[in-house]
Amino acid sequence: MDYLTDLADSKEIDAYEQAMLGMLNGQIDGDRFMATRLQLGIYGQRQEGVHMVRVKIPGGRLVHGQLEAIADVLENYAQHDKAHITTRQDIQLHYVPLRDTPNAMRRLLQGGLTTREACGNTIRNITACPLAGVCSREHTDITQHLNATVRHFLRKPLNQLMPRKFKISYSGCESDCAQSMIHDLGVVAVKNQEGKFGFKIVIGGGLGHKPHEAIVVEPFVEEKDLFLVIEAALTVHNKYSDRAKRAKSRIKFLVDKFGEEGFIEKYREELVRIKEVLKNQPYPEGKWVAGRTDIEAPGQGAPRRIFEQKQPDLKVVPISVRLGQLTVVQLRGLAGLLKKHDFLEIRTTQDQNMMLVNVPQDLLSEIQLALAGLDLGLPKAGDDVVACPGTSTCRLGITSSPTIGGKLSGGKHDLRIRVSGCHNGCAQPEAGDIGIYGEGKRMHGKLVPHYQMYFGGDGMAGGGLAFKGPSVPSARIETAIDRVKSSFDSDRAADESFFNWTRRKGAGYFSELVADLMAVSAEELASVARDHGHADDFKVLQLGGGECAGAKQVQIGTTFFDAANERNYRNALKFQRDFIESMKSAEVVVQMIGQGVIQLAGGRKCETLEEQAQELLQVLPDQPALAKSLSSFARYFSHPVAELNDPLLTEWYAEMDAWTNAAAAFCMKFDGQLDLSGALPQISGVTALGRQVGGSTSAV
Repeated sequence: MDYLTDLADSKEIDAYEQAMLGMLNGQIDGDRFMATRLQLGIYGQRQEGVHMVRVKIPGGRLVHGQLEAIADVLENYAQHDKAHITTRQDIQLHYVPLRDTPNAMRRLLQGGLTTREACGNTIRNITACPLAGVCSREHTDITQHLNATVRHFLRKPLNQLMPRKFKISYSGCESDCAQSMIHDLGVVAVKNQEGKFGFKIVIGGGLGHKPHEAIVVEPFVEEKDLFLVIEAALTVHNKYSDRAKRAKSRIKFLVDKFGEEGFIEKYREELVRIKEVLKNQPYPEGKWVAGRTDIEAPGQGAPRRIFEQKQPDLKVVPISVRLGQLTVVQLRGLAGLLKKHDFLEIRTTQDQNMMLVNVPQDLLSEIQLALAGLDLGLPKAGDDVVACPGTSTCRLGITSSPTIGGKLSGGKHDLRIRVSGCHNGCAQPEAGDIGIYGEGKRMHGKLVPHYQMYFGGDGMAGGGLAFKGPSVPSARIETAIDRVKSSFDSDRAADESFFNWTRRKGAGYFSELVADLMAVSAEELASVARDHGHADDFKVLQLGGGECAGAKQVQIGTTFFDAANERNYRNALKFQRDFIESMKSAEVVVQMIGQGVIQLAGGRKCETLEEQAQELLQVLPDQPALAKSLSSFARYFSHPVAELNDPLLTEWYAEMDAWTNAAAAFCMKFDGQLDLSGALPQISGVTALGRQVGGSTSAV
């Protein structure tokens, strides 16, 4: 099994350290450094001088050496005593001083972990059904497809400077335990009506601002087309999403902008070309089976009890991790447990828990005893509570979600409680049975902390996003949730799910149920003026916004990365000996870069390469070689197509690549803080002219 232990790059960390020192010494602008920092998974906190290090864990799979590395970083570099499992199956380490982040990343690299593209406008950590490879219902172990996706798209120019982040999930059967509904793109293994195996693809899901259920763009695609449809979706996002209005730049807003049919039409336009360009691209191949349908789907996150695997006599042991927080002792203890029993892995889950797989029946008692010694154990009814860091560390946090999260329970019916400190929804409140997010509301002239309530969310197949309920003062939210639990207990029909019960009752019912808790008289104001865990009256700090939307992008950087992706298409078409289409791609590359350089220098928009050459001479008279090359390229592109051949294109493309590097060198000299190295062609095995940064691709 590939555990993706080789994804980190020491040269990138060295380059990051140099950029960090440059920023600290005043040589690099803070906003520019932010882009480099986010690309390497280092996120700002509300506390000055310290940062969160987000460790990327594709599919949530960890080996013992990785656990030990995380424990070492937590102990030696974090000014905090707990690591935090996220709903994207990452692990976050908070309160790491900026100067310590390079060495923290180096220790993670030694342990086989990376932080690359864990933040920023990239493909974030790819999540998966936690029971991949062991569930009897699955059609295929989607781990191999997920791993191949990670390797294929990590550092790929197409998705380095997207308008906004992009979240992907993988599920192994139609039950969709990875909740594709709430992702930018979801991949679900299916068996179609003809008995063939493949994937359903959904696009445009998301929570936070304007929750949106993903739409089906491909009811069925074959394995060989998986990477192609993902690339088509990324291309639509890159081409059409709004780069200026960052609050409306997720791909879900394109679905609204174009409508479902219009969006699918845009997607198919890109897919047609990508299928032609990348038709010889290798793809992962899985082993497929029908899967059992006579057992209940385990649900989102870790199973709520010991789970029987499809492998005979082996079990899944779920581990309840309170609010997803792990100490150094617990991390090392779990690593020791893996080594002692030769367990290959442990998994993080979307509900901030963990689980062991391939546990023999005769070891169950010993494993549970060992977990108890670490103050861990099996899930218990009521403890399915997820909370984001909220105001403990997050710059966007409005309320202290971990504090109230620690006080809440799902009760005897084991309801899923999801608590976010703001509307961005990192705890997935719209996908929980009861979800809440923090906000401030003015009452009698004073700002009062509130929690907006949501009811009946279920991100799996047959589910739906929770509907919006009332907003209740933070001081009364425990009472409000207890009322909902009590009402469900007394009113539900036999075996009626919470999802169905909430829809039977309707939104109005819940507003009436807690109406008295929503009302606050002037005399009661003091009793609701403070958030949980705070001794002072509530206030929302203005911290300049968070970094979820990534850093401000410089247009020339985006141009070079788009050109790099088109150059990949150029080369793929040449390899297929489709010389005509390859030359068309080559012309697009040159035109994009030429226009980008002209605009950087203050010139006008040009329609042809000859116009670009003339304009370059006007705005950059000291760079005649750039203009002269453009004129030569224009002649190449008008060459008779019947005379095109591989040696000729090889010669021309070498000239174009050298010109690209020269143009990049000029741009990086023009803007001393610009980094384009990750977007440039390699010539004779050496990357690009200009400032070398070991493959870093911040380009801002």
